[in-house]
Amino acid sequence: MSAASRAPLRSNRTSVRLSGRAALAVGTAAAALLVSACSSGGTSGGGGQTGFITGSDGIATAKQGERADAPELSGKTVDGGQVDVADFKGKIVVLNVWGSWCGPCRAEAKNLETVYKDTKDQGVEFVGINTRDTSTGPARAFEKDYGITYPSLYDPTGKLMLRFEKGTLNPQAIPSTLVIDRDGKVAARTLQALSEEKLRKMLDPFLQSEK
Repeated sequence: MSAASRAPLRSNRTSVRLSGRAALAVGTAAAALLVSACSSGGTSGGGGQTGFITGSDGIATAKQGERADAPELSGKTVDGGQVDVADFKGKIVVLNVWGSWCGPCRAEAKNLETVYKDTKDQGVEFVGINTRDTSTGPARAFEKDYGITYPSLYDPTGKLMLRFEKGTLNPQAIPSTLVIDRDGKVAARTLQALSEEKLRKMLDPFLQSEK
C-alpha cells in the first residue's frame, strides 16, 4: 500500500480519537448542566445503599432507623439574619432549595407559604436554602413578591447542598424539598415543584405518626 493510500486511514483514526474526546467533553458538560439546571423533577438514587423508596408520586421516604442525619445547615439568611437548622431539633423541618431565577420555584412558592402558615403551630418549621443567586437582592424581591415569611439561608455557591451525604435523600435539583424529622434526620425528599396538595401529602405522615 502506498503512503498516499495509507494517509486517509491515519486521518480516520485521528478523527475517531477526536470524536471520542469531543463526546466525553459533551457528556461532562451535560452532567454539569443536569446538576446545576433549574428542574421541576429528577430521579432518586446515589451510590451505595440508599435506604429509601421513591413512590410513583416522586416522593422518596426513608423508614425510621434508616434515615441519615441532616448535615450542619447554618449561616446568614437572605434578609441578613442567622439560622441554624439544628436549633429546630424536636420539630419537623421542611427544607426547600430554591433560586429566584427558577421558574418551578416561583410556581411552588405560594404553596409552601400556605402550608407553612397552616402547620407552624403544629411543631413544623420551614427553612429555605436560596442558591445560585449572585446577590441577596433578587432573593429578597422573590420573598416579597410571593409573601414568603419563613427564613432562607443564603447559599450562592451551593456549599450547603454538598454537605448532604451521597446516596441519601440529598437535594439533587432545584427546586428540592426535604422533610427532616424531629430527631434531626432526613425522612423524605422530592425533586419537583410542589402543589399544595402534594406538599401536604408529603408532610402529613410525619404530623400524624411523630407527634
